[in-house]
Amino acid sequence: MDEQQMSMREALNLALDQALAADDRVFLLGEDIADPGASGPTAGLSTKYGHDRVLDTPISEAAIVGAAIGAAIDGLLPVAEIMIMDFIGIAADQLINNAAKLRFMTAGRTTAPITVRTQVYGGLATGATHSQTLEAWFMHIPGMKVVVPSTPRDGKGLLASAIFDEDPCLFVETIRLQAQKGSVPIDPDFRVPLGQADVKRAGSDVTLISYGRSVGESLAAAQTLQDQGISAEVIDLRTLVPLDVDTLVESVRRTGRAVVVHDAVQFAGPGAEIVAVLQAECFGELAAPIERVAARFVPTPAAPALEAQIYPSPARIVEAVERTFERAAAGG
Repeated sequence: MDEQQMSMREALNLALDQALAADDRVFLLGEDIADPGASGPTAGLSTKYGHDRVLDTPISEAAIVGAAIGAAIDGLLPVAEIMIMDFIGIAADQLINNAAKLRFMTAGRTTAPITVRTQVYGGLATGATHSQTLEAWFMHIPGMKVVVPSTPRDGKGLLASAIFDEDPCLFVETIRLQAQKGSVPIDPDFRVPLGQADVKRAGSDVTLISYGRSVGESLAAAQTLQDQGISAEVIDLRTLVPLDVDTLVESVRRTGRAVVVHDAVQFAGPGAEIVAVLQAECFGELAAPIERVAARFVPTPAAPALEAQIYPSPARIVEAVERTFERAAAGG
């Protein structure tokens, strides 16, 4: 399979381009996504496909998602963009009470195959109202799928899968990963299945479970741990809903230790559900209680020096792993 080096932004652009080319039902809508204003993954697409398939919208998140749901009911495959994740709450009623429930309320006769792309701006000193990581909200909604890529390859393959999935998908992009480069398959048919985690690094002593930006932090921590004689396995969830429980359980049963890492706040975050699942499935095999490393439970500071203290870092992950060994030595 032919591959090229490209950034996450370029990989997502390629996925959108190929989806638009492959199926006339696909169209994009959102704020500032059409040329000449487009600068992210939608750049150049309105010039290529026209403004009837790449639609600039007013600043109304509820209208963007509501229009997408209506178009999906009528047989189209909309890809809606909510520019900044902090404002997805404005569209929550449309997503929670309409898109996610149509399949169930119509006994499968009607679905809402929409993809909602949104971006997390955390880590860029954008302040408390432009930096939140809110995917846990939508993990709690039956009928929604939640996807968070960490690499350009996964970004392209997961976005293609989300666009052509028959259920509504929330596709969370991390702005700090947009320039990250990696090898990406060019094949238009390349897909990464939803609900399938990926072992980014094999290990035998502890399992680091993460997604999105925190995968890179976990890999950096794993390298530091290797220098200390600890072999860490790093699992990239890629999809939070559906959650690949089998891959997690197999790894943790083998290593006996686990640390869950994410940029969402720790309290009631995605890690809480993952820990609950692993405690239930692996209790007898655990050498120590499972640790979590996540954003601290405070609004995101605007000052860069303060903001850096709330997010997971390799150092915090290493400390959490060390605690699992200390607690095991002390008998839990």
